[in-house]
Amino acid sequence: MIDRSAQHADAATEADTAHTGLLRQMGAIRRAIFSSPAGKSLRLIVAGILSVVIVTAYGQIRLNSWNKPFFDALSRRDMGEFFFQLSVFFLIAGCLLVLNVAQRWLVEMLKVKLREGLVHNLLQEWMQPRRAFWLANAGPMGVNPDQRMHEDARKLCELSADLGVGLLQAAILFGSFAGILWVLSSDFTFRVGDVDYGIPGFMLWAAILYASAGSILSYWVGSNLISRNAERYAREADLRFSLVRVNEHVDGIVLAEGEADEKRRIEQHFGNVLTATRRLVMGLTNLTWITAGFGWITLVAPILVAAPLYFTGKISFGGLMMAAGAFTQAQSSLRWFVDNFSIIADWRATLLRVGSFRHALTSTREPSDFESRIEYVDGGPGAFCIDALEIVSPAGADMIKEAGVVVRSGDRVLIVGAPGTGKAQLFRALAGLWSWGAGRVTRAKGEQIFYLPRGTPYLPRGTLREVLAYPLKADSVEESAFSRALYRIGLERLAPLLDQTRRWDRELSQDEQLCLAFARMLIQMPPWLLIDGSFGSLDDDVLERVFDIFANELKHSGIIHIGGAAEAHDPLYSRVLHLIKSEKAHPLVRGSSADDQSGAWQAEREDRS
Repeated sequence: MIDRSAQHADAATEADTAHTGLLRQMGAIRRAIFSSPAGKSLRLIVAGILSVVIVTAYGQIRLNSWNKPFFDALSRRDMGEFFFQLSVFFLIAGCLLVLNVAQRWLVEMLKVKLREGLVHNLLQEWMQPRRAFWLANAGPMGVNPDQRMHEDARKLCELSADLGVGLLQAAILFGSFAGILWVLSSDFTFRVGDVDYGIPGFMLWAAILYASAGSILSYWVGSNLISRNAERYAREADLRFSLVRVNEHVDGIVLAEGEADEKRRIEQHFGNVLTATRRLVMGLTNLTWITAGFGWITLVAPILVAAPLYFTGKISFGGLMMAAGAFTQAQSSLRWFVDNFSIIADWRATLLRVGSFRHALTSTREPSDFESRIEYVDGGPGAFCIDALEIVSPAGADMIKEAGVVVRSGDRVLIVGAPGTGKAQLFRALAGLWSWGAGRVTRAKGEQIFYLPRGTPYLPRGTLREVLAYPLKADSVEESAFSRALYRIGLERLAPLLDQTRRWDRELSQDEQLCLAFARMLIQMPPWLLIDGSFGSLDDDVLERVFDIFANELKHSGIIHIGGAAEAHDPLYSRVLHLIKSEKAHPLVRGSSADDQSGAWQAEREDRS
C-alpha cells in the first residue's frame, strides 16, 4: 500500500523553504551561474543569441512582406513576377537557414555553459568543510543530493535555455509584427445600424485577446502541473537511490537471501513513481484540450480576422495573405505561454528542487537548536584535551568518566565504552560532527587529525596511488612512499598496480581495505589518530604490523582509540578512559526540535544496538 503522506514529503518540505519565491530563486540561480568561471563565456553566448534572434526577426519581416507581391502575382497569373518572387524567397530562406543553424549551435552551447556554471557552484557549496554531513542529517532536503546536482541541474539548464530563447524570440517577433498589424488595420471600421465604428489596430487587439484567452485557460487548467512534476522527480530520485543502494550492497543482500525483501522495497518505490506519473499524465491530458484546441483554431483564425479587410476591398489577396501571416506571427508569439505551459510547469518544478537545494546548501550550518552544546576550541601544539565531555542524544546521555583528560603527542589512549553507550557518537563528538552535549574538546591548532571511523574505510574512485594519497594529491607525495607503505603493511602484491584505476572497494577484502587506510596513515604521517573500533576485525599478523608501525614510524603521533574492554590490558595503550552513562537529565533525551536529525539519530540507535 502506498503511503500518500510520504509521497508529498519532499514537495511539502520544499514548499516550506523560506526562499521559494520564483523571482528570488531565479535571481539566486542566475547569480550562482554567472559568478562561476563559465560566466564570461555565457555573456558572450547570450549576446550572440540576441544578435541572431534580432536578425532572424528582420528576415521574417522581409519574408512576410514577400507574401503580398508573390500572391498578387499569382492572382494576376504573372509568370515573370512569379519566378522573380520565387528567387527572392530562396534568398531570404537561405539567409534564415544560416541564422537557424547558428542559433541552434549557440543555444546548445548555452545549455552546456549553464550546466557548467550551475554544477560548479552547487558542488563548491556542497563540498564546503562538513557541510555535506550536516545537510545529509538535516531532513528530507538532504536526501538524494546527487539527483539534484546531476539530473535536476541538467534539466533546469536545458529547459531554461530553450524557454529563455523562445521567450526572447517571441517578444522580438511580437514587437516586430505588432506594428505591421496596426498599420494594416489602422482604418478598420464596422457598421451597426447607420453608424460606422472604427477600431484602430483591430488585428493587433484581436491577436492579443486570442492569445490572452488561451494563456488564462492554460494556467487555470495546468497550474497543478508544477506540484505534480516536483512529486514525480522526488519519487524518481527515491527509486534511483534504492537501485543504487542494492547494487552497492549486493553481496550482503545475496548472502542474507534478501532478494525478495529488496524486490518488495524497489517495487514500492516504483509504485510511487507510477502513481506520481499517472497524476502528471492526467494533468497533461487536461491541458492538451486547451493547447490542441487553440492549435486547430489557429489554422483559420488569421484568415477570419483579416477577412473583413479583404471583403471591404481595403487589401488585395496578397495583402490578405500578408495580413494573415503577420497575425500568425504575432499571435504565435503571444501564444508562447500556451504552447509551452507544460514545459514551463516542468521547469518551475525543477527550479524549485534546485533552488531549494542550493538555498539549503548556502544556509545549512551546524544545528544550534539545543541549549547545551559541546565547546570546540583550538589549543597549543602537542595536546588534545577532553574536559567534562558529555554526549547527548534521544537514546540517552553518555559521558567520559575521567575529567580534565590531556592526551600528549606520542600517547596511546584507549576509550572503553560501557554496555549501551554510544561509541560511534563519541567518535563523532571528538571529531566535531556531533555538538549536542556539554564539556570542552581542545584540539591542537594546525595539526592534522587522521580519522578512521568504524566499518569499511572510504576508498575514492581513482588509481591506487590516489587512494593512498587521499585527500592529498598523489603528486605531492614522494614516489617511493607508496610502495614502502604497501610493503610495510603486507600489501606488496598491490605495488605493481599503483597506477591502475579499479573499483578497489569491490576488489579488495574488508581487511585489505583497512590495511590501505593504515598505509595511508603511514604515507601522511599525521600527528594525531582518532580510531573507532577498527582493530578487532584485523588478523593477528596484520594487527602486529599495525602496532609495529605505531611503535616506530608513528611513535610521535598521539592515538585515541575507541574500543572494547578486552583491549584494556593491551601493552600498546598508556592510558584507559571510560565512556559511561550519564545520570543528568537533558532536554534532548526527552525530545526536542533537534529530533529532526533523523539520519544521525538512526546511526546512534544502530550503534547502541
